[in-house]
Parts: sequence; C-alpha cells; structure tokens
Amino acid sequence: MGQNSSQGAKMTPPVRVIVVGAGCRGEIYSKFASVHPDRMKVVGVADPRKFARTKLQQQHKITDENTFDGEHQKKKKKHFIVYYFLLHAKLLNALFFKLDWHSIVEREKFADAVLICTPDRLHKEPAVAFAKKGYHILLEKPMATTAEDCTAIVEACTQSGVMLSVGHVLRYDPTIHKIKELVDSGVIGDVMHIQHLEPVGFYHFAHSFVRGNWRNEAESSFVLLAKSCHDIDLIHNWAGARRCVKVSSFGSVSHFQKDCKPKGAADRCLDCSVEKHCPYSARKIYLDRVKQGHTGWPVSVICPNSLPDIESVTEALRTGPYGRCVYECDNDVCTNQVVNIEFEGGLTAAFSMVAFTEEVCKRKTTIYGSKGELSYDGHEVRVFDFLTQRSTKHKPHSNTPWLFGMSGHGGADYHLMDAFISAVASNDPSLIRSGPVETLLSHLLVFEAERSRLEGRVVHCGDVSGRDDTEKHVDMKMTSS
Repeated sequence: MGQNSSQGAKMTPPVRVIVVGAGCRGEIYSKFASVHPDRMKVVGVADPRKFARTKLQQQHKITDENTFDGEHQKKKKKHFIVYYFLLHAKLLNALFFKLDWHSIVEREKFADAVLICTPDRLHKEPAVAFAKKGYHILLEKPMATTAEDCTAIVEACTQSGVMLSVGHVLRYDPTIHKIKELVDSGVIGDVMHIQHLEPVGFYHFAHSFVRGNWRNEAESSFVLLAKSCHDIDLIHNWAGARRCVKVSSFGSVSHFQKDCKPKGAADRCLDCSVEKHCPYSARKIYLDRVKQGHTGWPVSVICPNSLPDIESVTEALRTGPYGRCVYECDNDVCTNQVVNIEFEGGLTAAFSMVAFTEEVCKRKTTIYGSKGELSYDGHEVRVFDFLTQRSTKHKPHSNTPWLFGMSGHGGADYHLMDAFISAVASNDPSLIRSGPVETLLSHLLVFEAERSRLEGRVVHCGDVSGRDDTEKHVDMKMTSS
C-alpha cells in the first residue's frame, strides 16, 4: 500500500483485532501491531495450544479475559470429546479449534476485525460466525476446502456488510503488483498468453507436503488449492474481466513413495545409515540448521510446544512426523501439476507447479502481448517492446519493515496487513486487492482444474453445475450491498 492509505489510517484510533489461530500465519500477521501500534492493536487470541496462545498473549499484552482456549466448553462436553477421541483422534483438534473461537462469538463484540488463521478445513465455521457478529475478516488462504463453503463465506460477509480480505499475499507483493499495473496500462498490448511457474523447492515440499500439515488431502486439501491457489488467483487477475471457458489439468504423486526408498534406509532419518546421501534428510533440513543458529521456518514449525533448540529439535525428529523418512509417509498430494486454461477472447494460460526445484517459491512468469512481452524472474520485471525492440526493467521499492522481511513472502505479508488495516480504519473496501467476489471466482477455477485432473478430461466451465448461477448470485449481492 502507498503512503496515502497509511497516513489516512493514522488519523483514526487503532484497529482492534482478534487472532484466531496463533500459529505461524497468525503470529506473522499480528506483527503489524508491533510495527504500527498506533494503527492496530491485538486485543484477543484464540488457540487450543497453550504455547502458541501464551506466546502471542505475551507479545501483545492481551488480557486473560480475552485469551481463549475453550476450557469451559471442554468441561461441559467432556464425554463428547472422549467419544470423538476414541472414534478418531484427528477430529479432536477440529473440535478444540471450534470451541476456542466459539466463546468469542458468544460475547459482546469487542474488536473491529478478526484474523482467521486456523487449519484449512476449519475456515468456514468461524468465518461465517464472525461475519454474522459484525467483524471484518482477514481469512488465510485458501478460503475453504470446498466450493460450497467458499460461497457460504462470501455470502455471509456480504449479507452482514463486513469486509473480507483473503490471504492471497502475492497480490500485495510490490513487484508482482507491478505486473498487474503494466498489463492494465497496455504496454504489451492485448494479452495473448500467460506462462507461470511455481517452483516449490525440494526441501520446502518435503517439509510441508510430504511430512507436514498439507501432505494428505483428507486432513488438509489437494495441493493445487493449498499451495497454488495463489498462482491461479494471479493468472485470473492478470486475465482481467475475461471469464474462463475451458480448463485441463494433469498431475500425480512422484518419487515420494515406498518403491523409491533407497536400499538400507530406515523409517526415521536419525536412525538411517544412508541419510548422508539423501537430500531430503530431516537431519539436514532441521537439525543442521538449528546448529547453525537458524531457528525460523521451517525449524520453528516442528516444535509447536517449545522454542527450537538442539534438544527439542532432536526430540521432535525422534518422535514426531518431521523425522520420518520421506518414502514412508502418508502423503498423497501431487508433487507436480500442470493447469491449462482458456479464457474468453482466446487468451490462454499455462501453469506449472513442481516440487523438485532449487529455488523456493520464486515464481517465474512470462506474459505475451500483441505489442510486447513481459517477463518476471522472481526478482524484477522486464518489458520488451516489439516496436522499439528495447527492454525496460522495473523493480519497485518495497519499503518493508525488517520484522516482515523474513516472513517468506518477500514482505508481501506486511503489505497485505497494511491494506486490510487501512480498509477497516477508513471503511474503504476498495483498498483490499483480494476481496470476496474475485477471490471466490479464482477459487472456483482451482476446484474446476482439480476436477479436470481427477476426471481426466477437459472441463468446460459452463458445464459445472450451478457455477454460473453462483457467480451471478454473488455479483448481484455485492452490487447491491
């Protein structure tokens, strides 16, 4: 965001926010209050995990009465919890997350906005509940794990007249946003084709999608939604008002399977005799890093109940999921996937997501137009003009505070929060680049692409039952609100 929005926000009292889900994303977003205490104040936190909850409470001096873990609800539903624990232990976390935020919506409204950073499958219920209570919402991506839940969230926010910002942080990256400005300015003429690559990174994929929280679709979501909804959203945004008419997708689980396990490898890296020859060794990814003094992501993630040090990381690798051999995990999400899209007017787009890369999430983009070509190498934007046959480079100044510089998104997290807080402070939803309608449409495109992959056919977007009606329904609601 520019200086105008920030300066305007300083004329108002700080925006009061509640953090629901005090994990990695919740902690990063809440840092905005430490950078700009005159613009934002964290007044509440809800999380069933004591360490994460207490850490955020201490960082922002949150009162005990506004710190929620659902204890009173747990006592009332003791037998219910025991039953579900015996039925399926994985449901326990979902139940606890519901209980901690549920206590907040039962109270009188005591903040302006809520940051919902719960696990992917636990987005819809709190988002709808807080919208009905009148809270403006910043919702971590993806919006939800089904098209129906995404639509329900948008409708709840629309009907309640609250702002919704989805955590598509790349929309707020100054350099990536420059791509949108250049395309819209017409410097490359009519957009004809978009090529976009997401290199996930070999150790990042092993951490998050083989050993980690997003490894298994039943527990989280498919990888195109969990990881690449950012990228489909960018393509949708660059395409402008043109509607998707056809989409196809291919992808599968490659390499991280039992039949690729090296001979003599153990089930855990710390016990493995061939670990030194494995690039995905948990010892290399986590323990060697902490020995070098690096305790941020991804090391910080594997010790949810303590600060990471050699002892706690070693114990986590001996007993926890991040110490498992990558060839002995319950991962079932694609390691590589391609999506081909045709928009109205003949614009085509090709997207590739691949796990096996040196660079981590340094997207690469080329947009071909009738008058020129725009390319982005993950660092700067270059425009080649067909008429003059000259190139111009663009690298906008980020001006990102150091607290956000190491967040993993090139400072875009800061600009996302700047936009959201400015929008709430000035009651101006136009400051939000990842608003409800367009974000819903890009999510629907993700679901259609995955349907193509699963069904092995080209999906004609018009043949998705109810999709057109949903778009029109949402558009009408947003126009009238």
